[in-house]
Amino acid sequence: MVDIKNPKYTYTKNSFFYFSHAVPFDLRNHYSIDRIVISLKTKSPYKAHIASNNISSKLEDYWMGLRLKNIQVPASKKLINNGIEGVISDAPTITEAQDRYLSTKGVDRNLLFFSHTKRAVGYLIKYLGDKNLDQYTGLDSANFRDKLKEKGLSASSIRRNIGCIKAVINFNINEFGLDCGNPFSNVYIHKEENIKRKTIKTESIKILQKKCINKPDDLRLLVALISDTGLRLSEAAGLEKEDIFIDEHISYLNIRKNKIRSLKTTTSTRIIPLVGASLNAAKLIISTSKSEYCFPRYVANGICKTNSASAAANKWIKTIIGKEAVIHGLRHSFRDRLRDVEAPTEVIDQLGGWSMRSIGQTYGEGYKLELLYKFISHIEL
Repeated sequence: MVDIKNPKYTYTKNSFFYFSHAVPFDLRNHYSIDRIVISLKTKSPYKAHIASNNISSKLEDYWMGLRLKNIQVPASKKLINNGIEGVISDAPTITEAQDRYLSTKGVDRNLLFFSHTKRAVGYLIKYLGDKNLDQYTGLDSANFRDKLKEKGLSASSIRRNIGCIKAVINFNINEFGLDCGNPFSNVYIHKEENIKRKTIKTESIKILQKKCINKPDDLRLLVALISDTGLRLSEAAGLEKEDIFIDEHISYLNIRKNKIRSLKTTTSTRIIPLVGASLNAAKLIISTSKSEYCFPRYVANGICKTNSASAAANKWIKTIIGKEAVIHGLRHSFRDRLRDVEAPTEVIDQLGGWSMRSIGQTYGEGYKLELLYKFISHIEL
């Protein structure tokens, strides 16, 4: 039995009835709000009941039309060219969408932002064609994922490329007010097995450091700089000479974002005292490098070539201390070495640029250089 006194989808405010209905989750991309609220301009429960039913009925009919519009055409696989040819669309092509996205979102972004986006869009055009945005389907997104997998890309790389495509399409849907969904929003990508990188033992680090000083070229100096600082490879490879401070009292690195590479997190901006092999490497870099960058071999066309540095460093390290060792293992070792000298967790996180684990850790300015040096000096080999 219908409750006339409390009509469905209504509530009262100052004795007047209001219609209230949540926008269905699958249609929220069509709205700028999550709930539709309309004043019925009546205090009569009966009139509110009639008006609410009328509005609700119209909305349901409209929503059904939206769903039918977005639904994939039945038996579309049997159509020539998957039913795309001859379809008139006002939506931009993925190439046009890419250009719009980069010209607007690319302001003050580094070159990697552009190269990653263009590579992902290039893959999409290669495997699915340069279609209008509203012509890509859920089946297309699944096929695209499978093509990237066949190409040999890892799950993380597939996720990164599809993330770029998703960002480009979402931006243009909002920018142009397009009446279409994003078929790349919910692509299933299997999770890779979490492979734990092994730390490099202290004796192996000593061997590496000795080899680095015996042949102090770009590659060896890069490894030496990381060995006693725990730097991420990109932080070290993209370091500028002006961010090295050599002092009789305490020498240190100033890790900050620059024009050739960004930083992983906001807490990655930090200072790291220099000791041991890292201090020796820093002094050699200052005296030998003729570039504004510490490692010009790994800088080209305004981009830090982290992948090249990683491949070269890993190849060399494996020949010295074993095939399972990688450059990132030095960062794991750095944390363990600080634990061994009983450095507080907050000091370790600050030195390594690791994300803070609590709100309290973000308060204040952090530990001063002198105290950081006190702990890091104990790990010198």
